[in-house]
Amino acid sequence: MLIELNNPATFALWCLPFVLPLCFLVAWSDMRSMRIPNWCVLAMFATYIVVGILTLPFGVFLWGFVGLIAVLFIGFFMNAVGMIGAGDAKFAAAAAPFIHLADFRFVIALFAANILAAFVTHRLVAKTKMTTLAPTWDSWERTWEFPMGFSLGGTLAIYLILSAVFGA
Repeated sequence: MLIELNNPATFALWCLPFVLPLCFLVAWSDMRSMRIPNWCVLAMFATYIVVGILTLPFGVFLWGFVGLIAVLFIGFFMNAVGMIGAGDAKFAAAAAPFIHLADFRFVIALFAANILAAFVTHRLVAKTKMTTLAPTWDSWERTWEFPMGFSLGGTLAIYLILSAVFGA
C-alpha cells in the first residue's frame, strides 16, 4: 500500500462532512481578518466529541483528549513567546484529537509541506492582481505575519481525506 494510516477510516468518513467546511472557514477567516473564530474551534471540538464517541473505541477516543491538552499547552507557550497567534493555538488543539498518535510523524511531514506550499502560494498571490478578488483581506498587507489557519485547516482536511481512503 502506498500510504498506511492508523486513523480509522470510518471515523474520518463521518468527520469529513463536518470538519471540511470548518477547515475552509478557518482558512478563509484567517486570510480575511487574521482571526480564527472561537465558534469554529468549539464546533471542531463538538464534532470530535459526537463523532468520536460514536465511531471510535473508547480508549482511542479518550487519548484524543490527551492530544488536545498537550497541543493546547504547547500552543499557549508558542503564543506567549510570539511564535503563533492564540487562534492558531486553539485551532491546533481542537484539531489534535482527530489525529491518531501513530500518524504523528506523517502529519508533521504533511504540515511542513502544506505550510511551505501555503506560504509560497499566499505570498505569490499577494503580489498579483488576484488580490482584487478579495481586496479587503488583511493578510495581503501583513507581510510580517502569515495566516496559519490557511495551512492548519488544509493539513487537517488533507489528513482526514487520506485517512478516509487509507485508514485502518
